[in-house]
Amino acid sequence: MQKSPSRNRRIADQIQRELSELIRLELRDPRVNMVTLTGVEVAADNSHAKVFFTTLGNDAQIQSCAHGLQSAAGFLRSQLAARLSIRTVPSLHFEFDSSIDRGVRLSRLIDDALADDAKHPGSGA
Repeated sequence: MQKSPSRNRRIADQIQRELSELIRLELRDPRVNMVTLTGVEVAADNSHAKVFFTTLGNDAQIQSCAHGLQSAAGFLRSQLAARLSIRTVPSLHFEFDSSIDRGVRLSRLIDDALADDAKHPGSGA
């Protein structure tokens, strides 16, 4: 039986809310700090969930955070099983969401271009 996309979306949203709370309150790994979950994609059969996260820091800190989250995936999954009322709790796979960094970089480029245009009025098209 095919599950409706809206049901999958509700499950993903609930997983995101519960994981955010679990990471903030229960997770004691020093590698995982200042993490924001930006989205969750759940497979149609609820067997796997991609959890997208972002955090502040350089590439080494981001990699360390990703390893910390992945090592805590079993603990987080067991905690989700106790909190969610679904038959199958998906395996968790954490992926860094670089869209925020790309957005910041593009915003800076636009700001720089506007500042350059302001310095040289009349040279534009």
